[in-house]
Amino acid sequence: MKKLFFFSLALWLTAIVAYAQPKSYEWKTGKTGKYTYRYVTNDPFGARFYKLDNGLTVVLSVNKREPRIYTMITTRAGAVNDPRTDTGLAHYLEHLMFKGSSKFGTTDWEKEKALLTKIEDLYDEYGKTTDTAKRAAIYREIDRVSNEAAKLAIANEYDKLMSSMGSQGTNAFTGYEYTSYLEDIPSNALDRYLAVQSERFQNPVFRIFHTELETVYEEKNISLDNDGRKASEALYAALFEKYHLNKSILGDQEHLKNPNPRRIRKFYETYYVPNNMAIILAGDLNPEEVMPKVEKAFAWMKSKPVEDYKAAPEKEITEPIVREVFGPTPENVIFGFRMPGLLDRRASLLLTVADDIMSNRGAGLLDLNLNKKQLVQNSFSGANQTRGYSVWQFGGTPKAGQSLEEVRDLILGQLEKLKKGDFDESIIQAIVNNAKLSYLQQSENNNARALTIMRSFSLDYANSWDAYLRQSDEMSKITKKDIVDFVNKYCGNNYVIVYKRKGEDKNVLKLAKPPITPVSLNRDAQSDFFKQVSNIPMAEVKPVFVDFEKDLKRSKIADKVELLYAQNTDNQLYRLIFRIEGLGSWNNKLLPYAFQYLQFLGTNKYSAEDLSKAFYALAASYNANAGGETTSLVVSGLQENMEKTLELLQHVLRNCKADEQAWQMLKARIIKSRNDAKLNKQAIMQGLRSYATYGAKNPFNTTLSNDEINAITPQQLVDILHTVLDYPHMVIYYGPKAMNEISADVARLMPLPAEFKQLPAPVTYNRIPTEKNQVLFADYNMVQAEISWIRVTEQYNPTLTPTVQMFNEYFGGNMSSVVFQSLREAKALAYSTFATYGQPSKKEDRYTLTGYIGTQADKIHDAMEGMNELLKDIPEAQNMFELSRKSLRKSIETERVTRDGVIFAYLSAKDLGLKEEARKATYEALEKFTFDDVKQFHKEKLSGKPYVYCVVASEQKIKLDELNRYGEVKKLSLEEIFGY
Repeated sequence: MKKLFFFSLALWLTAIVAYAQPKSYEWKTGKTGKYTYRYVTNDPFGARFYKLDNGLTVVLSVNKREPRIYTMITTRAGAVNDPRTDTGLAHYLEHLMFKGSSKFGTTDWEKEKALLTKIEDLYDEYGKTTDTAKRAAIYREIDRVSNEAAKLAIANEYDKLMSSMGSQGTNAFTGYEYTSYLEDIPSNALDRYLAVQSERFQNPVFRIFHTELETVYEEKNISLDNDGRKASEALYAALFEKYHLNKSILGDQEHLKNPNPRRIRKFYETYYVPNNMAIILAGDLNPEEVMPKVEKAFAWMKSKPVEDYKAAPEKEITEPIVREVFGPTPENVIFGFRMPGLLDRRASLLLTVADDIMSNRGAGLLDLNLNKKQLVQNSFSGANQTRGYSVWQFGGTPKAGQSLEEVRDLILGQLEKLKKGDFDESIIQAIVNNAKLSYLQQSENNNARALTIMRSFSLDYANSWDAYLRQSDEMSKITKKDIVDFVNKYCGNNYVIVYKRKGEDKNVLKLAKPPITPVSLNRDAQSDFFKQVSNIPMAEVKPVFVDFEKDLKRSKIADKVELLYAQNTDNQLYRLIFRIEGLGSWNNKLLPYAFQYLQFLGTNKYSAEDLSKAFYALAASYNANAGGETTSLVVSGLQENMEKTLELLQHVLRNCKADEQAWQMLKARIIKSRNDAKLNKQAIMQGLRSYATYGAKNPFNTTLSNDEINAITPQQLVDILHTVLDYPHMVIYYGPKAMNEISADVARLMPLPAEFKQLPAPVTYNRIPTEKNQVLFADYNMVQAEISWIRVTEQYNPTLTPTVQMFNEYFGGNMSSVVFQSLREAKALAYSTFATYGQPSKKEDRYTLTGYIGTQADKIHDAMEGMNELLKDIPEAQNMFELSRKSLRKSIETERVTRDGVIFAYLSAKDLGLKEEARKATYEALEKFTFDDVKQFHKEKLSGKPYVYCVVASEQKIKLDELNRYGEVKKLSLEEIFGY
């Protein structure tokens, strides 16, 4: 049978040869008016590369699917550019670039400027002072002057500007070699966007400096609670002595204690210059209109030489370097090899292919020989490639009773197989095909387009976009010998290994809470610049709502199964979903275990390993997911391979065989993963929220006991798999094929039973209205404290939807909301905070207010009282309210429900008992809204009402009895939270 299988596999591979044939990727030159641009033939992104006279790179990628543009402004400067004695500058500058300029963010720049200069002088003095008492006195003065300056500032005016034009996803991130600033704007807001960004990058002002510094402290403290991040930083610190990958992007604690605005300004002046930057726009745009506008907006930029960061040669590692990290999370091991960087194009390609041979979507050596055979809890590999050096990283988590050293040896054993060439060379072609599939997937949405182009610009890829596009074709020329030679050259005993062990980290010293007086917000103030931008015309864009009667396409498969259809007119990708409503983990607790078991099963013809190879060779994937009340089986990939993929899937589901050994091993891993979940603070918080919402018996903790899991037989699970599609279901298709063809294909390839099985009786969990204040507490060894607010209110009422959306927009759903501005910007209490009134997903459900803040343990009461003040009295800021209303309106006008989103919009509406899209009612109600509507809603639903507080923190860092002021404290055990 194996010979037959591999013959069949060879045929499947030839089925995608046409797709795998190399294309011509050649640089060509085009013209947009007076602007010359370069482009690469056969580019699925359609990227046009312009360079302005001042050296600024502009990249345009046209995608007309919806009237929005995803924007990225990026500079080739990140953590590697930080001075070794002053780490964290690039990241801190990223934060400060949101504080406005001399024209916006201020009510009186001349007065504010004098105070900011004084603050900078104080920070200079603060950094030179070593005496603790004197430093404290200087900081008190910094706090006092900062509060005077804040009275002249308009906090978050940048966010308000972007929100007012309908921008979404305002954000930024700092990497080792780049910093990028993101916005998702309506296409008719481009003029406003360019006006704001031009001013923002021309004259940035580092106002409200000390509260933003506290936010950076919060982010650093969060990282100190992240064992994975600590292990990774330990790995990189040992791998590199000179290259700046050995430093934290967030900055060293000692350096963060001595911040200096002038040093950050110098970093900005050095690296934020046009010849080191790019503006990337992907979406609904016309290059002929866009280019003159971009040039005019950024003509002020002056080119300036930038010294390219070059990695100094590192000392050779001749034997393993061992490090240990301690923390409360499950034990694991990671190790890494220092490799050539991206500028060595050949080495970069070989590393990419070698890494995929080791670990991909299921057919790599680690996937097949360790994970599939369940010899470890899990294992992985990954390549982090930067210009100077790259790191090839491996890692794994032990099974119960297994040592970290055993995991290390098992992974190294698979690496030895690679070094000896003990792998099937045909996997290289499968890697190529999956890489080309990935290109198509990345080109489907504006976000992925912009991000891919940004990485190419920032990391250089040998300064060649054509080389990036040609990468998969170059991979196809790589031979087994190339891989073997490469891996043997760079991978010996020259690795760094980090053992992450369970235990107390005695080296962690959190950044202490400085004395900060809450600053003024000036919520309703507006600069003249804000008014000027608001007067820039925006062409009218009318909203488009889904008409379920006209836009939804339906058919029947074999006159028994409903087919919901959406055509893909962009490319040759498809997605096929078998959806079973009324069957899920709530009424069949074995279902999730059956789906986990499936990946380890073979059939009467093929082994589990053979099946993984076959799906990977087809560039296809499938995922079986058991939700609470709905089960979905999702298949996706290239349309030309759909038939063979479905044939294989049907064979697997109908013919998988029980494997006692595989079940015994999986069972042990499941029990260990359940135990590991109790060491995860996010899982603990999730459990607390479920307890607060549903009560002691809730969806999170109503699960099988370990004894019940041990009693499950393999045949029980296989029987479920054999018959899962014998239950009534619907089929959802998104792809290029015609509806009648898909109906016929599915009927032929996935035969239906003569009669459907009866669904099991439904099991429901009802949200319990919150009637009294209560504190649910879970003890966890961490630097931070995390608090969630839960309030369950009334049953779903469709007439409330517009008010709920308006309330969330104003109160706590984004960076320009009341909650974010008050708790983060004014009081510096958190890195992350929000509060939203959650819409039910079914008409029988109730609304739930969920609030959250993560803060330092010594600020827990400040944070809780700060949120409570907002829940009691909603601040009134009429200008902010108008901005929120306009933002929501513009978002709805430019949002388009596309692809199979039409189908899921229909299914969501059906669950709520609606016959039309809810957005329509919201849009029609927006013009009538006043602040009094939101205030009345807040008063009726939230003000003075009881809440359940979910607190995850260390009892060593907070006093539990002090939480009594918020309600009766109930300390929950992990067994109560998790149900086992």
